[in-house]
Amino acid sequence: MTKSGTIRAGMGGWTFEPWNTSFYPEKLPKAKQLNYASRQVPTIEVNGTYYSSFKEPTFVKWASEAPDGFVYSLKGNRFITNRRVLGEAGESMMRFLESGVAALGEKLGPILWQFAPTKKFDPDDFEAFLKLLPEKQDGVKLRHTVEVRNPSFVVPEFAALLRKYNVPVVYADHATYPAIADVTGDFVYARLQTGSDDIATCYEPRALDDWAARARTWAEGRVPDDLHRADPAYDVPVKPRDVFVYFITSGKVHAPHGAMAFMQRVNGST
Repeated sequence: MTKSGTIRAGMGGWTFEPWNTSFYPEKLPKAKQLNYASRQVPTIEVNGTYYSSFKEPTFVKWASEAPDGFVYSLKGNRFITNRRVLGEAGESMMRFLESGVAALGEKLGPILWQFAPTKKFDPDDFEAFLKLLPEKQDGVKLRHTVEVRNPSFVVPEFAALLRKYNVPVVYADHATYPAIADVTGDFVYARLQTGSDDIATCYEPRALDDWAARARTWAEGRVPDDLHRADPAYDVPVKPRDVFVYFITSGKVHAPHGAMAFMQRVNGST
């Protein structure tokens, strides 16, 4: 029996102008950037799917350019989550999922459903959304995670609702958004958003040590004891879980290096 899940760390996207000099080799054609980036980190979070619609040939191309074992996490389209009544998102969700995401096959990682800071916790409203999440698309298993940004979600009832549907909540290391470390699904998803462009590895080495240790704790099926939970009284079942960690937003210039340095720690090479 495996005693630990797989830990993967990456950044948001692969196109960012400063990376042309801070991350990519000199004179590397932009058409080769995805090929290069997907061989430096084991996962990338795709932000473009939040804002725009893509067709199947694009997902086929992404799958072909990344190596075996690599996974993309996709942000669900904003027209699905940015609405007053979440239960009415079914048609938009179907349109997004049928656009060709299943063409990624084994390289399809979690789908991140991100909610605006103005969206408050309404149990019935949010459960209506969770009921819309399908387990498969065109024969490909789907994994869903939700990122909430309003403090009204930091209550035991929210964590219990996610556990009911086996949907993980994103842990957000952010200056203002709530940090919810409850383990509510079969994997863990963290977004590290307090890095700095002045640090070569996005986060200070000591902070990377700490996050790598937390990731190992999550992967072993336990919960880090130094992170805040909405429902601390709940005993999380101990079982191996895959862990996805993304270096996002602040410190973006060196986010790829943050992910690479993080993976070195996880793999015991630093």
